[in-house]
Amino acid sequence: MKVRIEDNCTACGLCVNTCPEVFTMGDQLAEVLTEVVPPMYEETVQQAADECPVEAIIVE
Repeated sequence: MKVRIEDNCTACGLCVNTCPEVFTMGDQLAEVLTEVVPPMYEETVQQAADECPVEAIIVE
């Protein structure tokens, strides 16, 4: 599984709260710490993507 964050991120912090092992807050947007998601975090990364209010998290 790979993950990325689109430019429409509003920096609400939901993804960081959901999975801080993969997401962090940058200066203006959330950022991905590792593009390839470790298997143990796939479920919480998907949860963060599903709950993102602007659908800025793209899971591949």
